[in-house]
Amino acid sequence: MKVRIVCATRATRDDFPSSTALGKTLSVHRPADVELRLFAGNAAGLPSVYNVAIEESAQAPAILLFIHDDVHLCDFHWTATLNDALGQFGMVGVAGNRRRVARQPGWRFLDERFTRDGRENLSGTVAHGRGFPAERVDVYGPTRQPVTLLDGVMLAVKSETLHSKSLRFDEQFDFHFYDLDFCRQAERAGISMGTCAVSLIHESPGNFGGEGWRRGYERYLEKWGE
Repeated sequence: MKVRIVCATRATRDDFPSSTALGKTLSVHRPADVELRLFAGNAAGLPSVYNVAIEESAQAPAILLFIHDDVHLCDFHWTATLNDALGQFGMVGVAGNRRRVARQPGWRFLDERFTRDGRENLSGTVAHGRGFPAERVDVYGPTRQPVTLLDGVMLAVKSETLHSKSLRFDEQFDFHFYDLDFCRQAERAGISMGTCAVSLIHESPGNFGGEGWRRGYERYLEKWGE
């Protein structure tokens, strides 16, 4: 099945191939069955642009790969890996948690002090750094495991799955917590989730605890109650 990369970037369309990690990756190797839906010069929240891509896919079905622009795809065969994983799970990502606890502020954290959950509950691998080789590789736990929460750096799901369940991103979360909320919606809709073995390097270590993050956390707790 064809893969449609959905990516929002502040870069212009002309600058994207040379100024972003994902653009550089696709400039070197872009499989023939991969399309790019790029939201260039973007200033909107990720959920709003992701929802545009979902609506567009009603007339053009595909595997939708929602991914940040600061990601280097290091796997030449990542499309085959995605197709295999989506034969096992309804939605996949590269890292997640096999459980969810009350007031959880992130897929790998247990509390607002950012206490990391144990390896027995975590799944997946993500490298971090500005390029290849990565500065570090974080192995959270075994991959291809069922999970209840996924990291939003990369989420892949068949468009038909989203349309059949009327599942959309909640646009009240402009960036922080959009992924946790989306996973909870998916779980409620009966969509299975799991991790897949796509090798990537994420340039950002994450931004936790800031003012925008706090606002997102408050909205998340207001919506879900815990």
